[in-house]
Amino acid sequence: MDDLISSHQEEYGQGPDIIAQAPGRVNLIGEHTDYNDGFVLPMAIDYYVRVAVSGRKDQHLRFYSVDFNDRKRTSLSNLRFKREDRWANYLKGVISVLQNRGYITGGLSFTVSGNIPVGVGLSSSAALEVATAYAVQKLLGFEMSGPELARLAQEAENSFVGVHCGIMDQFVSRMGKAGTALFIDTRSMEYRHIPVSLRSVKILITNSNVPRSLADSEYNQRRADCEKCVTLLNPRKTGASLRDYTAEDLRDSLGLIPETTRKRCLHVVEENERVREAASCLRRNDIASFGKLMNRSHESLRDQYEVSCPELDWLVKRAWETEGVYGSRMTGAGFGGCTVTLIEEKAIPQYEARLEAYERIFSFKPEVFLCQPADGARIIFERQRG
Repeated sequence: MDDLISSHQEEYGQGPDIIAQAPGRVNLIGEHTDYNDGFVLPMAIDYYVRVAVSGRKDQHLRFYSVDFNDRKRTSLSNLRFKREDRWANYLKGVISVLQNRGYITGGLSFTVSGNIPVGVGLSSSAALEVATAYAVQKLLGFEMSGPELARLAQEAENSFVGVHCGIMDQFVSRMGKAGTALFIDTRSMEYRHIPVSLRSVKILITNSNVPRSLADSEYNQRRADCEKCVTLLNPRKTGASLRDYTAEDLRDSLGLIPETTRKRCLHVVEENERVREAASCLRRNDIASFGKLMNRSHESLRDQYEVSCPELDWLVKRAWETEGVYGSRMTGAGFGGCTVTLIEEKAIPQYEARLEAYERIFSFKPEVFLCQPADGARIIFERQRG
């Protein structure tokens, strides 16, 4: 934090008024269900984005990334998405939504730093949005509930950045709680913190380091497939989203829905049931059953929703072959990114040894790191005023 304060001071000639941090997330189970009004079971992780902000006396907006040593600038009257602004678009999107709601009327200076791996499916962008929104909220002193702030950050990504994400990432980044996973009903926005008591079992993330070049375009296509399926099913059974249908409804739709679309939507419907079962397993601390559900989730993402890739499948298979692993699956949008594995601590060296051939086969070097459930967004520095 001291480095962030000094960087802000050096960049703008004054220290920050406030610093907020927000965590990344790993989704334990419930993939591609959130934009279908379904259920998810993510947890905030102990990797963070930190956003320092101070007020300005003009209408300008200044952005500085410590990690990229990169600077961007614009003004409140000229807020628009620019591809070359890359990371700064996420902050600009949040500011745009806040400005449209009348919360922001003057310029701001931002400095950003973090340790969430970027572009690997651990929601560094959502953490950046949430940290920005929370810092500005606390700086300007307006009231906004946690779920409302999460929706605002989602709106910024949907409308400004142009990624039609669901609410899960922003919600858990704002509402996470140390020692728990977050069961979220993305239709009602009801949520429950479920204790994660793993003892000797660890949550291991493996970054495939595969560039996720297909992730955004294929993500939007999958979302379109889901919406198409609901439209085709509606004459037989009224529903607002795939949340309203059963696996039997989809099996009875042979000939009505294109087979690829039907198969993908079957994943969503069955994944919702897996999330419910997984939450029950966590509550009774049945890690073995939870792990089996993770494995089934990966098989469905690979074979039905078709968002895995050879590298992720290879990593998951090596985990399944390791004694002491309860479950492993890809996590995130897919086409690269990470796997998440429940593994006995003593089995980690054996798993890591199995990864030695990965770089030779795929030309990417995997990264392995432990995580634990963490708190959501919070203020970590506030300048004394007056």
